[in-house]
Amino acid sequence: MDKKLKHLELVQGVINRMASNSFMLKGWAVTLVAGIFALAGKDTDKLYFLVSYVPVIVFWGLDAYYLLQERLYRSLYDRVRKTEEENIDFALKATKKEFNSDQNCYCSCLCSKTEVLFYLPLAIVCTGIIIITHF
Repeated sequence: MDKKLKHLELVQGVINRMASNSFMLKGWAVTLVAGIFALAGKDTDKLYFLVSYVPVIVFWGLDAYYLLQERLYRSLYDRVRKTEEENIDFALKATKKEFNSDQNCYCSCLCSKTEVLFYLPLAIVCTGIIIITHF
């Protein structure tokens, strides 16, 4: 049972790092968008404000990637959990080819509830600020 527990701990460590990266990306996205609006003045060119969408789109894509990796490692965790003790090989390979499902695809992660409920309101806030400051 020690081999199985150690392997599960390794996989759980990777899952924790992916979740931590996702949390950090959300913080950086808000910080960069706020920084762009702070640096942009009312008399600034309207196109300058469109730059605020760049971090939203880029971080949304990166966050979806980390969510995909997290889901793949959760699938690996589940596989290791079901594996017999004598078959534990400490492999940490978790690819879409091995764990092919509807949930383990990039588009599913990009449109997941946690991603959409964070980045879509951030984009809407950007749009609102642009409208308020320029019209």
